[in-house]
Amino acid sequence: NNAKVAVLGASGGIGQPLSLLLKNSPLVSRLTLYDIAHTPGVAADLSHIETRATVKGYLGPEQLPDCLKGCDVVVIPAGVPRKPGMTRDDLFNTNATIVATLAAACAKHCPEAMICIIANPGLDPARVNVPVIGGHAGKTIIPLISQCTPKVEFPEDQLKTLTGRIQEAGTEVVKAKAGAGSATLSMAYAGARFVFSVVDAMNGKEGVVECSFVRSEETECSYFSTPLLLGKKGIEKNLGLGKLSPFEEKMVAEAISELKASIKKGEDFVKNMK
Repeated sequence: NNAKVAVLGASGGIGQPLSLLLKNSPLVSRLTLYDIAHTPGVAADLSHIETRATVKGYLGPEQLPDCLKGCDVVVIPAGVPRKPGMTRDDLFNTNATIVATLAAACAKHCPEAMICIIANPGLDPARVNVPVIGGHAGKTIIPLISQCTPKVEFPEDQLKTLTGRIQEAGTEVVKAKAGAGSATLSMAYAGARFVFSVVDAMNGKEGVVECSFVRSEETECSYFSTPLLLGKKGIEKNLGLGKLSPFEEKMVAEAISELKASIKKGEDFVKNMK
């Protein structure tokens, strides 16, 4: 219960509410905030919240090493948000450069830390769990509604509509905000939830499972999102795809080529970094 957590990109639309959620958690004892602007103000604001975590803001690349030293978990919501009419692919080079630079700094200054990178992804919602596998854009987002708990069933037309709605959830928010931003509050919540799961597992809690896009041998893609059993040292076991319905098998098959292209683009970017 003494996790030292850094948020890189803490002044942004996701970073600020994410930092607030982390500051509110008893699992976090130290919260360090980094961005290229405004972090001293964000940290000062959060420091007035009467929870145990100490908060400090770090500004600019020269202060990044001090922000990272001693961290157990680093969460990275940094990047440029989408605007109406833009695809995630339009932002690739800018956001890939930002994340690559921050990941390299983590490798140097907190090599043992868990690194969590936030990438774009009826009943009591708190009781519903639907694994979402594949990638994080369009048809590569594959909700496994057949594996939903509690179990649900939909006619094929409703299943297609619901699946499409899940796949386009981020775009739906971008359109609704009409140029004023993208899905930030819900993404901040998702990021905080993932960090809490990682810390719980590091503290020895058993049975902690979250979906994440990681290096994988579950399909012919070298990276694929699947449910992961988390442990004290990160990924304890990749739980794989599980049993898929014919509808879901078809979605996986259709996603592979696009996902392979996205992965190759990322790998080529890293190979060509100077």
